[in-house]
Amino acid sequence: MGEFELLARIRERLAPQGPRVRVGMGDDAAVTVPGGATATSVDAVVDGVHFRREDAEPAQVGHKALATALSDLAAMGAEAGEAYVALGVPPGMSEDECVELIDGIAALAERTGTTLAGGDVTRAAALTVVTTVVGHAAAPEMLVTRAGARAGDALVLSGEIGGAAAGLALLERPELASAMSAETAERLRARQLQPHPRLRAGCALARAGASAMIDLSDGLGADASHLAEESGVGIRIDADAVPLAEGVAEVAAAAGRDPLQMAASGGEDYELLAALPRERMAEIGAVAAEAGARLTLIGEVVEGKGVEIRRPGLPALEPSGFDQLR
Repeated sequence: MGEFELLARIRERLAPQGPRVRVGMGDDAAVTVPGGATATSVDAVVDGVHFRREDAEPAQVGHKALATALSDLAAMGAEAGEAYVALGVPPGMSEDECVELIDGIAALAERTGTTLAGGDVTRAAALTVVTTVVGHAAAPEMLVTRAGARAGDALVLSGEIGGAAAGLALLERPELASAMSAETAERLRARQLQPHPRLRAGCALARAGASAMIDLSDGLGADASHLAEESGVGIRIDADAVPLAEGVAEVAAAAGRDPLQMAASGGEDYELLAALPRERMAEIGAVAAEAGARLTLIGEVVEGKGVEIRRPGLPALEPSGFDQLR
């Protein structure tokens, strides 16, 4: 496999570039004319850390690499724009597998209106995909950070959580799948291997006046703690209100774990957690319809600090989560 031949095959497979891109892949650098405000994020997925090659098809690895990066744009309420991908190819990985991986990226890029505008290919000890994404908004104030939550805000969650953690448990212990239907088990594994960034929901929540927002990459407990710390507030979550994905309870029971603890600490659901002014909650049905996702009130922002996940009649759940370096 030659670098230039691989790059040529990649360029042949890409969709036409978006309206902001003047010079895309194939030159020394991309040239864009963004206008308004931009949000930029870098994310990496590495074999043995974020996926295992024996569990994931190359296209799934590519999908996950772009999805996790785009989820950061969703958390800012930005529209997807451009992506730049650096691919680290390990020994033994074929050119066809590299192209299949890029196909996974390209398919999600097309569905989300993202232009793959450039990147790099190099050798690496383990399969590694580093993705830089750029999102857009008409003005800086339209982008949502983690730092704007205020006491009295409602706390809302998109979708359901726990599916990715349960899917990972099924990949590590296939025998746990006997606790549910094959269809449910496959959906859970897909939540782990092929997450979907909530770009539409992020934009809808931003337009609805979200004061702070974060995507759930490290787990509900950990990411709620990040939002609380950056905003200088406390967060109270009602455990009974947190929606769990179908099959999470069965996987947790088979693994001897508490389902809420699995869901709250597992990470990689890539749902959105947002603080929303209480007066906007009357519009939550319309916001959910615009978001194309279920939005659930799961708690509130309060004076103070830290996160409390309350369980009636039981001790509060420790707000833990995934740490990349532990």
